Amino acid sequence: MNHFSDRPFIAIWEVTQACDLVCVHCRASAQTWRHPLELSTAEGQRLIDEVAEMQIPVFVLTGGDPLRRPDIFDLVEYAAARHVRISLTPSATPLLTREAIGQLKVRGLARLAVSLDGSHAAIHDEFRGVAGSYARTLEAIGWAHEVGLPVQINTTITRRNFHDFDALAERMSALDIVLWSIFFLVPTGRGRLSDLITAEEFEQLFEKIYRLASNSPFDIKTTEAQHYRRYVLQQTALARRRREVRSAAPLTTLPRREDGIGRAPRGLNDAKGFVFISHTGEVFPSGFLPLSGGNIRRQTLAEIYRTSPLFISLRDASQLKGKCGECEFREVCGGSRARAFALTGDPLAEEPCCVYQPKTQHPTNPSRSVYADVGAGAEI
Repeated sequence: MNHFSDRPFIAIWEVTQACDLVCVHCRASAQTWRHPLELSTAEGQRLIDEVAEMQIPVFVLTGGDPLRRPDIFDLVEYAAARHVRISLTPSATPLLTREAIGQLKVRGLARLAVSLDGSHAAIHDEFRGVAGSYARTLEAIGWAHEVGLPVQINTTITRRNFHDFDALAERMSALDIVLWSIFFLVPTGRGRLSDLITAEEFEQLFEKIYRLASNSPFDIKTTEAQHYRRYVLQQTALARRRREVRSAAPLTTLPRREDGIGRAPRGLNDAKGFVFISHTGEVFPSGFLPLSGGNIRRQTLAEIYRTSPLFISLRDASQLKGKCGECEFREVCGGSRARAFALTGDPLAEEPCCVYQPKTQHPTNPSRSVYADVGAGAEI
């Protein structure tokens, strides 16, 4: 199994924390104004050079709102020239125009990722704190389709939209997207513990996602729900025993759009195939785990990722505590390190939102035949 000790599969750069939305769950607690110590254009270009040299497959520009940076189009163009495939996550504000989307496409953007947190405006706009955000998001999706720019939709699941999941899933099928990225709340930044769904509700959504993934025209992945992989392994092993299917991966019967940005291998987690660079250059295991391994103004990204004691410890499943440390799925899952830290103050503590009780009498790892079939489509 790839432990991602040499390079991450995904690097995310928070180009700014400035944003004109007031999202109730914002991990960055985004502000109106840009921070005076943001990475400069030259520093951003140097970071892109490092990403290119490390051959990181997926590089995401996020915020705040990336469109609040006047050099964002130049940064996209610079990355494209360095053969770095870029995804960008703008906010649905008046800055997200048809012209801006067209310019991003011309400059070399590979994928546009927008957020949609409800099946209708009332839920989504309350989530985002600004009336009209839902309508602008749908406009942006249409404008991206006009210029042939692949679209990803990000949804954060909380107590506020848990009941809307089925309607939201139905809404996705009509939007001609390449990926639905389903985030599960980590109560950090403006995210509230009271908005976190229960471990049992995680399992309810896992069942729905698993069924949806088997017959969807778009790809689906989860973020900060690493134990969904455990659920997939359990369900497909059960299906094998019942002789319902031959492989351990959900069967896709509909063709899916591709845009050249690959799916992650199995086993990704905070610091384990994943790295997040803040607007001021701090390097975190993820955007939801605010513990720094270093700063790219003082060290290279490669050095921090490969040698930071924090990153090394998070990649070592033998250091996991509680039931995560005993779990036979700990290598392929490992639980959300960010959620463990948010609720306990310890990034190595057990996943707080997992119902599974490890079978400690079993080997540490499930059989290779089960692992092998999860393959390159595994969720992160």
